[in-house]
Amino acid sequence: MVKRLVIAVVLLGLIVGGIVGFNLFRDKMIADFFAGREPAPVTVSTSPAQAIRWAPGIEAIGTAVAAQGVDLAIESGGTVREILFAANDPIKAGQKLLQISEREERADLAAAQAAMDLAETELARQRTLQQRGVSALNNFDIAQAEAVSARAQVAKLQAVLQQKELVAPFDGVIGIPRVDLGEYVTVGTVYATLQDLSRMRVDFAVPEQQIAVVKAGLPVSVSSEVSDYRARGRIIGIEPKVDPNSRLVTVRAEVDNTDGTLLPGQFLRVRVELPEEDGVIAVPQTALMSSLYGDSVYVLRKGDGETRTVEQVFVTAGRRSGGMIEIIRGLSPGDEVVNAGQNRLSGGAAVTVDNTVAPPAAVAGQ
Repeated sequence: MVKRLVIAVVLLGLIVGGIVGFNLFRDKMIADFFAGREPAPVTVSTSPAQAIRWAPGIEAIGTAVAAQGVDLAIESGGTVREILFAANDPIKAGQKLLQISEREERADLAAAQAAMDLAETELARQRTLQQRGVSALNNFDIAQAEAVSARAQVAKLQAVLQQKELVAPFDGVIGIPRVDLGEYVTVGTVYATLQDLSRMRVDFAVPEQQIAVVKAGLPVSVSSEVSDYRARGRIIGIEPKVDPNSRLVTVRAEVDNTDGTLLPGQFLRVRVELPEEDGVIAVPQTALMSSLYGDSVYVLRKGDGETRTVEQVFVTAGRRSGGMIEIIRGLSPGDEVVNAGQNRLSGGAAVTVDNTVAPPAAVAGQ
């Protein structure tokens, strides 16, 4: 019995030892295989760091505002007698748009004009008598005061009638009528909107850090995301204070809109175009990598044949414009930087260059 137990233990030990030895041998062979194996070169695309003519700008979001635009309101209450426009009609300054019932005021005006005529006649009579010396000066003064009062009453009623006849204050396009014939309206009721669409203003905001470079007269370009609208204009005003809540400064520009494509209230992308600068080193934005250690790029170094190596270089990045980014420190003109495929790289890695796989932004920047 003891002999069988000893034999079993020996056999078990041989089996376990063989398994452990085999695993150790296998792990060593695998480690030796990978230790002696060179990784395959990574395919990347590159572009040169160039000293270019830099066109800096400030990107912002804006809102279209008509150069002239008002909500037309009723000046005097009453019943709507005439509506003399339809939605989207082109309107000329001074054109009659709405008539409020004015029968009572016209009757009052007729009475006032009759009283004025009588007062003028009496004033003329008293002037003649006073010149002949057969009338007291007091009677002439009374007649003159009554004539002045009668004229003022006529002028007052004429002004009331003008408030019943509503006209356009400027040229533009009128909106949808908001009142109906026969409707009783009160003072201040809005009956339509009138917008001058020939010129458009764009209101946008810039950070307070950039307000020092924003000046009246600087060119701007605007575009809409819902149409192919593109236009250029200039800055016409800058708010002389900073919003304490957002730390932004409101800026207004004016752009052309002769075809009426742009409408008030529309969302726009705005770019303030700053003076150009020469000799700015720039690379495609896709070449820049950011981490906790800072911004860096991979730069191509020498190699054998088509295979080359890369070096990770930390840089100081500056302004962005379109698909390019300014490099303030860390690169020299002519350095070849990797703009695609760098997520699989490390310092000293072997690469092959294939610029047919370059991202569109990098191609546009070259």
